[in-house]
Amino acid sequence: MDINYRATIKISGLILCVLSISMTLPIIVGIYYSETTATMAFIITMIPTLIIGVFLAGIKSVNRLKMRDSALIVSVAWFLCAIIGTFPLMISGSVPNFFDSFFEMCSGFSTTGSTIITDVEAMPKVILFWRTLTHWLGGIGILIFTIALLPAIGFEGQQIAAAEVAAPTLSKVVPKLSQASRYLCFLYLGLTALQTVLLMFGGMSLFDAVTHSFSTLGTGGFGNYNDSIAHFNSSYIDVVIMIFMFIAGMNFGLFFISFKHGLKVFYQDDEWKTYFKIVLISGLIVSGTIMLSEGYTPGEALKLGFFHDISIITTTGFTLTNYSVWHTLSQFMLLTLFFIGGCSSSTGGGIKVIRIFVFLKIIKRAISTRLHQNNIIQLKVNNHKLHSTTATNIVSFILTYISLGLLGTLLISVDGKSIISCLSATFCCLGNIGIAFEELGPGFSFAALSSFSKFVLSILMIAGRLEVFTVLVLLSKRFWNPFR
Repeated sequence: MDINYRATIKISGLILCVLSISMTLPIIVGIYYSETTATMAFIITMIPTLIIGVFLAGIKSVNRLKMRDSALIVSVAWFLCAIIGTFPLMISGSVPNFFDSFFEMCSGFSTTGSTIITDVEAMPKVILFWRTLTHWLGGIGILIFTIALLPAIGFEGQQIAAAEVAAPTLSKVVPKLSQASRYLCFLYLGLTALQTVLLMFGGMSLFDAVTHSFSTLGTGGFGNYNDSIAHFNSSYIDVVIMIFMFIAGMNFGLFFISFKHGLKVFYQDDEWKTYFKIVLISGLIVSGTIMLSEGYTPGEALKLGFFHDISIITTTGFTLTNYSVWHTLSQFMLLTLFFIGGCSSSTGGGIKVIRIFVFLKIIKRAISTRLHQNNIIQLKVNNHKLHSTTATNIVSFILTYISLGLLGTLLISVDGKSIISCLSATFCCLGNIGIAFEELGPGFSFAALSSFSKFVLSILMIAGRLEVFTVLVLLSKRFWNPFR
């Protein structure tokens, strides 16, 4: 099974076109704020990117894609976007070092939110806008935009979506994936516009409201201020962002189903119910602990507890305070959420709630069969039998995910940071969370890490965003051998 390189190049060209056109937005922002140098950096990047994209998109190819082609296209797309995205940062002088810029853009497009910028308030507005826009593009998946356009050049996007979107995919909601992609775009735009309006009601400027909506719906975490959301000192803004973070962590496919069958689809869905229970229980534990140990009032404890609880499980990464100084129990609960993540087909990262749900069912079945060896217990999700291959794949994914995280921890430990800093930094990047603990926790940046560690974490961000295996298969000899 040979790789369709021409199709890969053709679709990569289309992705470059989408990316270059998206740069018109920061250019408009730069012109408005009279930031000539930074604006020119985007113009210098956009024009050749668009020309190259149009040329590559015009290449003739066989319009058939296999899963092998899709894995390559998806991986190339994210790395390509990150590399192209570095040019405005370097050309403008905002982030002149390549490894720093690459880290920042991998963090942006993967919706991680970790940063090497020590003083974001010193950055030009156009750069701040671009950082959050990469979250918004990465959250919806720049490939979703592309999939919606693929029929125009003779491709179907089913295989690409399967490589990029965690199951269950949007293809199960509507018959045509390109149609589903367009619906998703409208939903994504609608939620972004709604949050922007609500944040402006709370006193945010239009610029802050738009950029923070980009970060929230993309579950990214980039902000415009060094103290994140705490800068606004507004409980109203905190609650609005909290609600939209929770929405962004949900399975977007359920929204489409609810249009036909009502809101009951949410509480009938095993993954959503598990997601809600995890948020509720962990939020109450964190809130109760900090109320007793840190002296917060009940209302303040509930707000801080649930805000950081939702921020981490949805892998957004916004903060209101430095949770690294909280009681150990609170920190442990938040660290546990690092390994869960949002729902499938959400903009969140992490292992995903559905995998955790199935994994716990597998453990429960193992215990039951030990006690009653003659019992045959069938795994079910939403009252549907789960194929044994799916269960095996889930266990394999979780073990691979943890192993990759431990390997990353080993590699970046050469910088001499504490074990908690290294471990949390690695899993926060692999899970696309953005904030870690101790030396790399809230209020700190990743600037102190070496270029080697930044590069390792950059690769982990993309790998985590693409569900790990999509990137790992590229390292296999069998992948590149057409006869295997």
